[in-house]
Amino acid sequence: MFIHQIDADLSLKLIELGDAERIFELTNESREYLREWLPWLDTTTKVEDTRDYIQFCLKSYAENKGLYTVIVFRNEIVGVASYNSIDHRNKIAYIGYWLGQKYQGNGIMTKVAKALTSYAFDVLKLNRVEIRAAVENQKSRAIPERLGFVNEGQVRQTEWLYDHYVDHIVYGMLVKDWKKEE
Repeated sequence: MFIHQIDADLSLKLIELGDAERIFELTNESREYLREWLPWLDTTTKVEDTRDYIQFCLKSYAENKGLYTVIVFRNEIVGVASYNSIDHRNKIAYIGYWLGQKYQGNGIMTKVAKALTSYAFDVLKLNRVEIRAAVENQKSRAIPERLGFVNEGQVRQTEWLYDHYVDHIVYGMLVKDWKKEE
């Protein structure tokens, strides 16, 4: 079981099937808020959809292709953060995350992204961590910017959000630069 303690109030825990009801509840509480930037809200309409997602996450973890965690803040699941993909050949992890609306503004996601980046470099011995965010998603973009990631450019029309495409900014961090930041 993967558990990574970030501080006294915050940790990451490997997602598991027992988390399905809480994750679905959190999704429902923040549905309209999350829908602005996440493409999967309309296809997550019941707990079983969340269970199917968790099965995918656990399979990815077992195959060493990803790491999906729940964010635990003060003993409550408040979001999800992951390496959506780990490219071992090129030593790259791709971080993704979302947080329930009422937990925004506590610095949680910045700490989580920092912890995932350090873990990728220190434990997994990767060379690069990448975070992508929609150009207009200022809250999500602020996280890699706060952590010193480099804005490496814009990818045009890279994600379909319900009825339109959005462009993404690609942020990258290299292990050699992370060590300087810390």
